[in-house]
Amino acid sequence: MKPAPKPARRAAAGMSIAAMSITGMSILALLLVAACQKQESAQGGAATAGASAQNAPAAGGGTLNLYNWNDYIDDQTVKRFEQQFNAKVVQTFYSDNDEMLAKLAAGATGYDVVVPTGNAVEAMIRRGDLQPLDHAVLSNIGNIRPQFASLPYDPQHQYAVPYAYTVTVIGYNDAALRKASFPPPTGWEAIFDPAIACKLKGRITVLDSPDEIFAAAFYYLGIDPNTTSADDYKKAAATITKAKSCWAAFNSASYSKEMAAGNIWMALGYSNDFFLGNRDAQAAKQDFHIVSVLPQQGATLAVDNMVILKSAPNPKLANAFVNFMMDGRNSADLSNLIGSGAAYKTALDFIKPEVKSNQAVFPPEDRMSSFHVLRLLPPEIRQERSRLWTEIKL
Repeated sequence: MKPAPKPARRAAAGMSIAAMSITGMSILALLLVAACQKQESAQGGAATAGASAQNAPAAGGGTLNLYNWNDYIDDQTVKRFEQQFNAKVVQTFYSDNDEMLAKLAAGATGYDVVVPTGNAVEAMIRRGDLQPLDHAVLSNIGNIRPQFASLPYDPQHQYAVPYAYTVTVIGYNDAALRKASFPPPTGWEAIFDPAIACKLKGRITVLDSPDEIFAAAFYYLGIDPNTTSADDYKKAAATITKAKSCWAAFNSASYSKEMAAGNIWMALGYSNDFFLGNRDAQAAKQDFHIVSVLPQQGATLAVDNMVILKSAPNPKLANAFVNFMMDGRNSADLSNLIGSGAAYKTALDFIKPEVKSNQAVFPPEDRMSSFHVLRLLPPEIRQERSRLWTEIKL
């Protein structure tokens, strides 16, 4: 199976996951990139006759153009879909939501299904990029776990249904922290309190993501992570600036591998990356484990979704694919591959014990109320955050 590096992404009155507020991601890049990017087209396919509500193969086959995060579907799942629907899946990849949104804004066409995070779904709905899902085909829609149903950016699932999720947590090298007499972290103070974090100076990394870092700082400060107050952002920026001297780097690309090699001892990152890092460490017969911690103050949760573009060349096959991926077995394939969370009830029957028992991947129900997904920020706050982030990175 292929590794699945998940790039940094995700981050206004906030709601807990019980109310499921919307993830936030700056889309300012759209205006800058749209003028200069060429219109792109993914390989299109002939429209199929459409699948029934029971996932019957679409008559005549066809091509499904999937625009997705890199390595975010199991090869066996793709083969199963192709065989069942007499179809061909053509994959194109993006590294973050901004890249995908900018590409579509620049005129790219030819994609059927896209897998955006919640904030990007909101942006795509507002822009009119999406077509409604065909609920006559979505026989598996009742399989959605209650925590992931009725998301505020699309409460009736008119345009989007969940694909998978991750939680932003703290991961650490258990043996290295024991040798350093550093207690196992329990909350965000291990990252943001210099008196604590600098005990591991040069051995900590954090995601290179303003969404995630500001949100974690807000949790640490006891501020709603969906605040739209410029003053709150300034407070968080001051906290981040004080702590960054303790950190080795802002790193979203290779921190999982650095931890598996033993070079980094603690990180702010994604639950699935720590799962993969620990698996790599065990495969390399390292004398440590990478342990994930759900911070006691709360954590952000990113829900990726399946949507169908208004310009999709094969909407019938696209709806069949969405329903196919809502099936428990197919959803479980991704969890087993990369340690992502599954949003479908019957997936739990197919997920390996070592994945299902990982509380950072499948948090206890009583912890879910402390998680937030982050809203799309107002333009003026996005601009202020961007300015502060630039200063932080200097």
